[in-house]
Amino acid sequence: MVNHQLIADGPTHLTPEELAALREDLMEQRLFRREQLRQLAAAAPSRTDGPRHGDAASQVEVHVKLAACARMVLADVEAALRRMDEGRYGVCEQCRGPVAAERLTIVPQARYCGRCRQVREAVR
Repeated sequence: MVNHQLIADGPTHLTPEELAALREDLMEQRLFRREQLRQLAAAAPSRTDGPRHGDAASQVEVHVKLAACARMVLADVEAALRRMDEGRYGVCEQCRGPVAAERLTIVPQARYCGRCRQVREAVR
């Protein structure tokens, strides 16, 4: 069940139409990442493929990193869709404040408001 409540975001807010557009974007991203993972799995090189063993090993490493990145983004997208279903979408997971609509438009799977994101990145 989708909660179509308006989420306050400074002078603007997310309308049901904006939420629907963001959901559609997230669902497209989910399909893309699933297909990407399927293609990566089908084309996975082995360490003994290729003319030189070193080349094959580096190809495997790149392949593994691409798949890990795709799985991470897919998990973020699926988590955002769950937050939408639970009515928690657009709420920062750290400070519980609103995530700016502009931020969600650019990164629809965003978990944190801009300020908390900056703090988290500075700590790393």
